[in-house]
Amino acid sequence: MKFCWCTLRVRDLDASLRFYQEIVGLPFNRRYTSGMGKEIAFLGTGETQVELVADGTESAEAKGLGVSLGFQVDSLDRKIDQLMAKGLTVEGPISPNPHLSFCFVRDPDGYRIQFVENR
Repeated sequence: MKFCWCTLRVRDLDASLRFYQEIVGLPFNRRYTSGMGKEIAFLGTGETQVELVADGTESAEAKGLGVSLGFQVDSLDRKIDQLMAKGLTVEGPISPNPHLSFCFVRDPDGYRIQFVENR
């Protein structure tokens, strides 16, 4: 079985697209409006992608409790500098062992986004 994508419900598709492209670094794949009036966009080119859906329903923040997405980076220090330069609040860095460090930021809808460096 192949894991294809993770769907996040968002309030503002344009703001979320900017975040995932500029902050996370995911490449834009495609965007369209479904027959049910939902705006949908996919990011990423690898085996697993992020799907953003703006459908005008309840707050995405309430739906996202307990959800986080993790992305590997080459240098956590450089990523933290980039995040802070963009005005984001960084939680961490956290080093649970000598081989791993990570931090969290929040996307425009409050989802926790984790950046991890494996050493």
